[in-house]
Amino acid sequence: MSALWTGYQHREVDADGWTTFWRLDPRDRDLRLSDWTGYPDRAGHRLWERAATPAGVRAAWRTSATSVELEIRAALSIYIRIAPVDVLVDGELHQRCEVLEGEQRLRIELPGRPAEVEIWLPQAGKIALREVCFDGDAEPLAPTGPRWITYGSSITQAGGAYGPSETWPALVARKNGWDCVSLGFAGECHLDPVAARTIRDLPAQLISLCLGINIHGGATYSGRTLPGQVESFIATIREGHPQTPLVVITPLPAPDREGEPNAVGLTLDDVRACVELGARTDPAVRVIDGRTILSSDEARALYADEVHPGPDGYRLIGERLAGLLTID
Repeated sequence: MSALWTGYQHREVDADGWTTFWRLDPRDRDLRLSDWTGYPDRAGHRLWERAATPAGVRAAWRTSATSVELEIRAALSIYIRIAPVDVLVDGELHQRCEVLEGEQRLRIELPGRPAEVEIWLPQAGKIALREVCFDGDAEPLAPTGPRWITYGSSITQAGGAYGPSETWPALVARKNGWDCVSLGFAGECHLDPVAARTIRDLPAQLISLCLGINIHGGATYSGRTLPGQVESFIATIREGHPQTPLVVITPLPAPDREGEPNAVGLTLDDVRACVELGARTDPAVRVIDGRTILSSDEARALYADEVHPGPDGYRLIGERLAGLLTID
């Protein structure tokens, strides 16, 4: 596959030539460490199911071809929908391609003039890719711009965005000219050490961490343990990034959940306070209160449910954070 794909940590090719782009490297990992326990109806290895989804994975070419074909395989797995493939030409959305379950070939007509063509793989679904074929010469292009790593929950993975180029991390990266690594894992942002080590070991000029909504929903930590877990997660990242700008974003408003204690007695405001307390043990960390990104009224208007933005909500979050996140 002659492409310079970016946004993943490990590329696994099976015996039939199907490529899975892992956003966390599963090699030599005991996947049971992150199994969900206590709910027998929820399958294990959910973090790794999310990590095998290519949210933010993309490649670009310079070409005068008149068409490109993708051979792709998709399954719902633990998802409720399969996201589309986005094809951009010279930075603008050219075609959004529906992806169905099973093996399929997607054919996209291109302008047939010198242009930069960028393909963004789906941000939701179990996805594998086997072939990308242009009907003319196509020069793979390396990623450009400063590297930005962002870690978070389903809101960062943004499975409900219109398409993979319109998740809020994609919108921020495209507007600011950054090379984004999106470590958004729906339901799985629980300060796992493997995530901290992954961020530690990757080059980056900016790191952002969206922390708290999964911890509140999963009652992962108490008020006693959460600040220290945030402190430890950041300390691990700092081992590889002693000077890199690091931003922590606390939970966005969730109007229907505000004020309600979870199973360990924490409200969302309590979680925000604990996350900020742990983050501020590093005086260089910048903290953004998630309630300043969207108002409660905007959340009520733009959310698809009590926690997740709809597609226009992700667009607004991207617009707001594109200005708030900066690289000097």
